[in-house]
Amino acid sequence: MKIISTFIIVFILSIVNLYSQDISGEWSGKAKRGDKEITFVFNIKKEGANYSSVMNVPTFRISGMKPSVTTFTNGKLTIDGSNLGMSYIANFNSELQEFEGTYKEGGIEMLLNLKKGAVKIANQRKPQEPVKPYPYYEEEVMFKNNEANITLAGTLTLPNKNGIFPVAILISGSGPQDRDETFMGHKPFLVLADHLTKQGIGVLRFDDRGQGASTGDFGSATTEDFSKDVLSAIAFLKTRKEIDQKNIGLIGHSEGGIIAPLAANNTNDVAFMVLLASTGISGTELSVMQSKTLRQFPVKDEKAFEENSRKAIAIVTSDKSEEEIKTKLTAHYNNFLRPILSNLNVPKENINAFIDSQVNTSIKPWSRYFLQYNPADEIEKLQIPVLSLNGSKDTQVNAKINQNGIRQALTKGGNQDYKIVELENLNHFFQECETGKMDEYRKIEQTFSPIALKEISNWILEHIR
Repeated sequence: MKIISTFIIVFILSIVNLYSQDISGEWSGKAKRGDKEITFVFNIKKEGANYSSVMNVPTFRISGMKPSVTTFTNGKLTIDGSNLGMSYIANFNSELQEFEGTYKEGGIEMLLNLKKGAVKIANQRKPQEPVKPYPYYEEEVMFKNNEANITLAGTLTLPNKNGIFPVAILISGSGPQDRDETFMGHKPFLVLADHLTKQGIGVLRFDDRGQGASTGDFGSATTEDFSKDVLSAIAFLKTRKEIDQKNIGLIGHSEGGIIAPLAANNTNDVAFMVLLASTGISGTELSVMQSKTLRQFPVKDEKAFEENSRKAIAIVTSDKSEEEIKTKLTAHYNNFLRPILSNLNVPKENINAFIDSQVNTSIKPWSRYFLQYNPADEIEKLQIPVLSLNGSKDTQVNAKINQNGIRQALTKGGNQDYKIVELENLNHFFQECETGKMDEYRKIEQTFSPIALKEISNWILEHIR
């Protein structure tokens, strides 16, 4: 009779145990991107026979991200975050008691191993962030978007618990965002809400659908859908006795600046609007511009690159089926992008991942809607006071070109009360900066320029009716 060692028995039992056990709980690990170490935490929960997960990235102070599908079968963990533009696939190493796998986001791939248990993160609070107790009233709130059958969760801050106050709704930029619009370790909406509330202006900020404590599917939503979430926020405020219903305004940042006009033109309850780093040109034109300014690789023929970028957009916005668009777009990128990246000695597998990511992102409902949407059409209809602020060093949304579009639309529509200001040396997030490039955001300690904060609050206070 063959004798099996104790080690092998334990090893086999650990595998059997894992494959049958509940993997619920926190799993954390670190991945390296260049010289930057990024901490990931996945909170996995079993719901009947299925799993769900919530992803947090403490390094960038991002939390509450909800991947669409999480599965665990035969020791393989798959976290499909196609709604977030990410994925994590790993196998369980029973000897080390950890998941070993790869995290993908866009064309980026990082090795990421996860161990059971939480991680300790040092205090990362930025200098401008307020510290509790606040000198004003704060309340966690929830409200429904009945049309979409979702619940949105947020924070309402008021100068005082008693009284009647004007209020601004904050609308975040593109991509899944929490109520603080957390990015690169900063919380600009927290800082903005704190400033405005201290100036006597109430603020409602909320987690995007499918993020944080809000329900719904972010990945299947469009700019128009997000505008309906804002309308739900307005309807909620109208039920509150503390809110001056004649002075409900919208403050939209980046994509939030094109959501705001869409929402305002579908209600009579918006009294004023602030556009922060908003666009004034079509999604197609913005995308073509960004393909040049934000591109991570050089090209020899800029004119040909632009022509091919426009061809890709034409494929995405065609009336063909999703499968046809995916097939044609993949073929186009293989003819157009692959040779450029191959000549730069980018590994084949990285090129494949990049093209797959570009295609999958492009065919989403949000992308197809955004590329065909021109915010100038909605801005032209606005007959309420409008403040437009852009930073002179914004590399994502060119100030002069976009503010010119906003100005032309407001003038064409006959708006009699608007102010457009380009603020010197500020980037897309209104930080005082050197270059304005995206990789500089996290290096800056300032979250929101005091000059920009004062410009916003002073203008709103002047327009309270």
